[in-house]
Amino acid sequence: MARLLYYKPGALPLCFITILVLIDFTTCQLFNYYCLGPENDTATAGYRSNLATLLDSMASRASDHNFYNDSFNGIYSLFLCRSDVSHDACRLCMNNVTRLVTQSCPGDKRAIMWFELCMIRYSDIDFFGQATLEPFFLRWNPENTTSPPEGDIGTRGFVYSLVEQAIFAANMSAEGGLDARDGPGRRYGRAQCSRDLNVNSCSTCLRNLLNRTEACCMDRTGWQVLNPSCYLRYDTNPVSDQPPAPPSENDGEGGNRTTRIIIIIVSSLAGVFVVAALVGFLYQRKRRFKDEGTRQEILLGRSHSSKPPHLMEIGIHLSDEDHDDEMHQFNLATIHAATSNFSEENKLGEGGFGPVYKGKMLNGKVIAVKRLSMRSRQGLGEFKNEVKLIVKLQHKNLVRLFGYCLEKDEMLLVYEFMANTSLDTFLFDPEKSKAVLDWEKRSNIIIGTARGLQYLHEDSRLKIIHRDLKASNVLLDDDMNPKISDFGTARIVGGNQIEANTEHVVGTYGYMAPEYALEGLFSNKSDVYSFGILMLEILSGKKNRGFLHCLDGGQILVTYAWMIWIEGRGHELIDPNIADDCPVSEAVRWIHIALLCVQDDPAVRPTMSSVILMLGSKSINLPQPSTPPYSTARFISMSDQSSSIGTGSGLLASDQSITSASSLLEQSKKSEIQFEP
Repeated sequence: MARLLYYKPGALPLCFITILVLIDFTTCQLFNYYCLGPENDTATAGYRSNLATLLDSMASRASDHNFYNDSFNGIYSLFLCRSDVSHDACRLCMNNVTRLVTQSCPGDKRAIMWFELCMIRYSDIDFFGQATLEPFFLRWNPENTTSPPEGDIGTRGFVYSLVEQAIFAANMSAEGGLDARDGPGRRYGRAQCSRDLNVNSCSTCLRNLLNRTEACCMDRTGWQVLNPSCYLRYDTNPVSDQPPAPPSENDGEGGNRTTRIIIIIVSSLAGVFVVAALVGFLYQRKRRFKDEGTRQEILLGRSHSSKPPHLMEIGIHLSDEDHDDEMHQFNLATIHAATSNFSEENKLGEGGFGPVYKGKMLNGKVIAVKRLSMRSRQGLGEFKNEVKLIVKLQHKNLVRLFGYCLEKDEMLLVYEFMANTSLDTFLFDPEKSKAVLDWEKRSNIIIGTARGLQYLHEDSRLKIIHRDLKASNVLLDDDMNPKISDFGTARIVGGNQIEANTEHVVGTYGYMAPEYALEGLFSNKSDVYSFGILMLEILSGKKNRGFLHCLDGGQILVTYAWMIWIEGRGHELIDPNIADDCPVSEAVRWIHIALLCVQDDPAVRPTMSSVILMLGSKSINLPQPSTPPYSTARFISMSDQSSSIGTGSGLLASDQSITSASSLLEQSKKSEIQFEP
């Protein structure tokens, strides 16, 4: 509506004060109301008669609807009850609000009134389906902020996630709770749109409210903001507790009569205070905030269904204790819009899982989308595995999974977008490596990756073996900080379990520990081996796989590193691009640590916590490493073929993977290749 409206807060009519003491104040708590004129066009008797007819019809609909809109003789009206309230509570609220709004704005053709449980608006202009952003009403808890501040306990992300959920919910409403990080108690929130809006209009409306709260309220312990089309609330108290419904005026005698008498007495005693508070409240000038531009940092959130139905259908069961570990289920239409229908221009790469696309949400959030057809049985297993695992993992050195989509024949994982893609993109490109990967960045990548692995092995709620750590599965953010990705092949092991075995070996040539590649035995020490290979690659700028053709004698990277290290020439392994930039003695020490990680016997390999200690302290004496396993690496170098359908792969994976130890052994027999001790 382009026409200007004026704001006229109505005086409290005497009849309203009389009614107030006869009803349950909590149930029908008035927030605010606006009489919207227009000033030079007052309602005629005919208009008021038509309005009364329409509002009576609207009130009767509240018995079986929480939302309803209708028009009559050029008058348009809708009511909306809070999505969690019962039909009885909605009906009671509507009976009162339809009566009070006309008493408060008797000469106005347009008005809006908000109560605790419901709201109503009417106008002589058709507003259905439009996001009406003004007038708005904002209130907050006047108490000082908590320590730590609300902004530090996850408030912003929590509220943004509710908005994202409400936009795509069938009833355009979402509520949830937040366990404050290091903060006192639990927080609650609700986001709701009028159901005549479409997805885009609801998004516009709720994000407008978000912008208004940024300047005043994100560090407050509680606030509410409303406009004619949507509603947003954050509080320390549950937002879905329904206050008890007051007795109907048509109830019979006896107990109901006694109850009415009690209500009248109690309400009368509080009447003076209630009226004084309401008068002061309604005459307070509303606060207006300057628009600071639309903030588009909507954090993709998590849904609040402990067992999403689509995950149940494919066998993903989250245990009862995992209720706080859910993620967002995206609508396929949203993903199509974000990726321009999976256009080639948005394609980032192709991994074993399938293609990966860059996407941009309506709110401006950039995402990465892994796509796999539902017809792929292997991909389905990886999909289930990744969703089950990563939902439980939160660490700055692990890539974040925002959510998933299971719709029609599509199976999608939605990740945070990593602007600098994967480590291999830079590491194995001489020009990019020289320009971007100096010693400081390489050391930061090594330490960050080590911390991510330590979290998986020792500090997470579950003990997780990644099983496919490699350069293409280490993603880099804007500041070149590393994040481990691709948990499709990861496995959970018991808290006291040292190792596990499998007949279905998954991983990538050149990175797999020998006991895993040949016998199917895996443990946290298998990941340590892969980390050692990755360290050697980062320090040298060379791939372990494919290094064979670069040197005399047929050594691959790990064997060459061992050879020159025992000869006291470890510095020759250092990438020439950083030779003038790095402290040589420290780099050689790190080569020593990498060789400890790739020892043949998994029992003597260090844990990741020990690796981090060794990386961070020059005073720790390093043990002498034993000879690394030549055989597995040499065989893989000579037979550089994949026997997989692409399991272990990152968002931008370029390495091939294998899935069968038996096929590897069978190939070795056919080619009569001997596995050296």
